[in-house]
Amino acid sequence: MDWGLKNRMSRVFKSKTGRTVMLAVDHGYFQGPTTRLENPRKTITPLVPYADSLMLTRGTLRNCVDAVADVPVVLRVSGGPSILKELSNEEITTSMKEALRLNSAGVGMSVFVGGEHEKQTLVNLGHLVNEAEEFGMPVLAITAVGKEMERDSRYLGLACRIAAEYGAHIVKTYYCKEGFGKVVDGCPVPIVIAGGKKIEEKGALEMSYNAIQAGAKGVDMGRNIWQSDHPVAMIKAVRAIVHDNYTAKEANELFEKEKKRS
Repeated sequence: MDWGLKNRMSRVFKSKTGRTVMLAVDHGYFQGPTTRLENPRKTITPLVPYADSLMLTRGTLRNCVDAVADVPVVLRVSGGPSILKELSNEEITTSMKEALRLNSAGVGMSVFVGGEHEKQTLVNLGHLVNEAEEFGMPVLAITAVGKEMERDSRYLGLACRIAAEYGAHIVKTYYCKEGFGKVVDGCPVPIVIAGGKKIEEKGALEMSYNAIQAGAKGVDMGRNIWQSDHPVAMIKAVRAIVHDNYTAKEANELFEKEKKRS
């Protein structure tokens, strides 16, 4: 692995633990003004000190994150359709030159294994990796799941392995209760889990704990942090699981304690 690639990966994954808490705030690229992300700057600013990296688009980065913020960026570089159309019909929308200009620590894009435009998104990934390798830029492949697809270990294992085979350096996928360890074992690059739709804080912390115990190297969580009534308390609790080996129960107790301060 080239020095530049290693260095960028080390900015995302903390050296002491080899894990990461990524804050996903890229939802607007297809959802528009998502609930509690209507004003991205207002949502992001209090959470930046507790995030190991931000997952976001260039527009949100330029307009809603202070340039002096000491936080690495994983730049969303794919897109195309909105929620009104077929989401799998994505293309690369942001150049590698732009990612370098914005001092990104990585770039991320979605792949839709099993989706209508599966081939297109996988070829996109291959091309992105080819270009990224030239500049020592890590690629995060996001295993997007269609509305009618089952988020089970068989499907997630298939999608994660294919993404790694195409050269992704990190894979983001959903957690599943049965067989998630097999998903991790079958993927030769680090896996981080998506938070998914908002659920109660206790459940989100349990999901994070179980994923880490099964071998995930962190979370790339959005709505389960910033749609919480106490987002700072929530990201602190997630960090405690990822970096301090808290149990889900201990993290929930920390959340209850911290939310009284917020």
